Amino acid sequence: MIKEYKINSDQIVIKSDLVAEFPIYIYLDDSKQILLYSEKIKELLDDSRVLKPLEITNEGISFLLQSGVVPIPQTIYKNIFIVGVGDTAVIRTMNNKVDIEFSHEFPFFNKNRNNEADVDENYIIEMLAEATISRLKVNTESYLFHSAGKDSNMIALSLAEAGHQNKITCITHQSKGDTDESEISKNIASKLGFKHQILYEPNTLDKKHMDSFEYYFENIPLPCTDDATLAYSLYTSQVEFQNANIIDGSGNDIYMGHIPSNLEFDRQAKYSFFHRLRPIAGKLSSGSRFDIITKTKTEYAGMNGISYGDSQHILKDAYNVYGYWKNEDEKRHDWDYFDIRADIWGSLVEYEKVMRKAKNLANINNINLIFPFTNHKVTEYFSKLPEKYLFNRDEFKNKLIFRKILRDRISLDSDKLGKMVYSFDFYSILMKMKKEVDHEILSCKLWNKNGIEKILASLYHKIDSNHKYRLRLTYLVQRLYLISAWYNHNKYVKR
Repeated sequence: MIKEYKINSDQIVIKSDLVAEFPIYIYLDDSKQILLYSEKIKELLDDSRVLKPLEITNEGISFLLQSGVVPIPQTIYKNIFIVGVGDTAVIRTMNNKVDIEFSHEFPFFNKNRNNEADVDENYIIEMLAEATISRLKVNTESYLFHSAGKDSNMIALSLAEAGHQNKITCITHQSKGDTDESEISKNIASKLGFKHQILYEPNTLDKKHMDSFEYYFENIPLPCTDDATLAYSLYTSQVEFQNANIIDGSGNDIYMGHIPSNLEFDRQAKYSFFHRLRPIAGKLSSGSRFDIITKTKTEYAGMNGISYGDSQHILKDAYNVYGYWKNEDEKRHDWDYFDIRADIWGSLVEYEKVMRKAKNLANINNINLIFPFTNHKVTEYFSKLPEKYLFNRDEFKNKLIFRKILRDRISLDSDKLGKMVYSFDFYSILMKMKKEVDHEILSCKLWNKNGIEKILASLYHKIDSNHKYRLRLTYLVQRLYLISAWYNHNKYVKR
């Protein structure tokens, strides 16, 4: 339901719930006379009081290019804001205009955990089941995005122990190579009594696939640069998601300790030395290895993309995002790095990439999307548990209690299995539609024509000649495509 702040009304304070299960979206018009807010972004954008088409900002495009996300509370749109995890918006009237003051406070510092608390495995199972089942719409199909991972299997186990397995279908993406999880997922689903369906990457792309992409870009409320974005559009040709329930295991990294890789931890510790190279790295072409080692500590939490040097060539008045992230580092100069990563990843990257792609799918297909791990009761419970139940700093191992429960109850040994990564082959997909990809990028009026032609040609040359970094470089082409196609087709965008 949309609410309105009336000019000259008393001050109001808007906060998200504990982990922003339902973030608040705000619209403030240019005159600063109309302020609307809602938990549903599409409801807000479709409201007649929201002046459309919406103006986008160069700063927002610059963040999407260079970092892959626009830092909350800002969005790509000049007039749309987000109140997310740990965020507060104070709204008041000043000089006969609406004023908004945003602030952010990370709610899950590891030092604040209750070290005397004990864990109750049965309660965890019951709590997750309740958080999921209570949100299911009746008399409609229900699906669980399922993998070999700990999060989705904890949800599957909780639903099975609640006797709900015959009402839900587990769906799994089939990847190529050693990281394919589909058979493991199929076996687990069978053991627990679920129906199971495998989603395939198509060998060829036909008109229905291209139509699904265009429909996606036309209707999504906010752009998303996640590397599996296109996969979610392709799924719609294999499963009828319209009006369905979809259960997703994302959303818990922010309070369970989002563990960096050993290599990442070593790199960020040396940032005081490598940051001197950042001015040089920013001028280099996209895909440079200097870009990795000169990131700020906050950028290590999933930030990557087109270099500032290349951004200048393709985008008029491109904004250098380095200054913003350096300032975010300084705000957290005395933080434990595990807290930094949990805050930046959990309140920004996970929400605006990992979860945004699922939310976009839900928004355009009228899906009832459920994130059990963002439930208030679930969040509160895990955020208070001692580290020893959640992560091991020395071994860079996370979700320890989940590992134990799954090993004991369904013989899923995550330690033996190793890290299984959701792997969508966006390289082969992009190459199958290279003509369409190039057209969307080169025809996009966001970009300087000469600059984008040179940058795109350079990326393709590097992809063809550097197989070791082929996927990383292809990801940059996909980044350009996702932004361009969204801008070219989206019904909310002012062009």
